[in-house]
Amino acid sequence: MNAPNMNSSNKRQPRPPVEGVPDFRGRRRKHCPFVASGFKTVDYKDINTLSQFITDRGKILPRRITGVSAHFQKLLVAAIKRARHVALLPFVAEV
Repeated sequence: MNAPNMNSSNKRQPRPPVEGVPDFRGRRRKHCPFVASGFKTVDYKDINTLSQFITDRGKILPRRITGVSAHFQKLLVAAIKRARHVALLPFVAEV
């Protein structure tokens, strides 16, 4: 017994777009800025680059936000922590 609005094939029909709800299927992937710039390593003394990947409060931004690859995220975290220990970057934001 077939339901009244079902066609004989088992393919799902796409839903019509709902107004006000974004469609994420066409979203572009983030690309690693280190790979795009040709970096081989992340230098802990390069404060301008490192400061792009920490928040105003001093937290390290995650990969899903920045688009950094897993390899460079590990290098980036190590460089930020090293820069903090050498007092090039703050551990927390100034209040």
